[in-house]
Amino acid sequence: MNYIENLINRKPHLKSEQENIKNFCTLILECYKNGNKVLICGNGGSSADSAHIVGELMKAFKKKRKIDETFKTNIHKVLVDLSKTTNIDVDKKLNEFADTMEVGLPTIDLTSFSALNTAISNDTNAEYVYANSVNGLGKAGDILIAISTSGNSKNVVDAAVVAKAKNMKVLALTAGKGGVLKNLADVVVSSPDSECYLAQEDHISIYHAICLQIEEELF
Repeated sequence: MNYIENLINRKPHLKSEQENIKNFCTLILECYKNGNKVLICGNGGSSADSAHIVGELMKAFKKKRKIDETFKTNIHKVLVDLSKTTNIDVDKKLNEFADTMEVGLPTIDLTSFSALNTAISNDTNAEYVYANSVNGLGKAGDILIAISTSGNSKNVVDAAVVAKAKNMKVLALTAGKGGVLKNLADVVVSSPDSECYLAQEDHISIYHAICLQIEEELF
């Protein structure tokens, strides 16, 4: 199933962004295949989108993502050791793990760090909340997905600057002409609609297609 082609068929006004969406997806796939992680940030509705993307990548979206036999064996060893000091039912608990655990793709929503972000805002400068988190968590080979419909959100732009300085890839999800972010991003996917809520509606469809395509190829 090619979810990106399906997206364009359903939303032909995004045709101009098809190659950018493919490249956006390809870079994320390479990141995960190389053992790296994805960081995401945005404000307001784009913060909600950050959390939404994490939800699609860190657990099963449409495909089963069962843990492999090696990991299952390692869990079994831990449970056997635990059973020596507790009355745990090893087989029952192992089956619960095997039935419940899903393979997650390492993805972090920087907007969810309420204690850290409010501490930075209170103690230093709120503009740098995401920049500080990228500095603390990001490394070369990781990706920052920077979401801003205007492309000019200062805290998102600052995060992109830090990501580039750490030799991370920056993927921008924006609208209209892309603002400042287009000058920092390795790939820009821009909704052609500059009306904020309409651009955000496009963003949901775009990242759903990307997350589905990633899952299709990795699982």
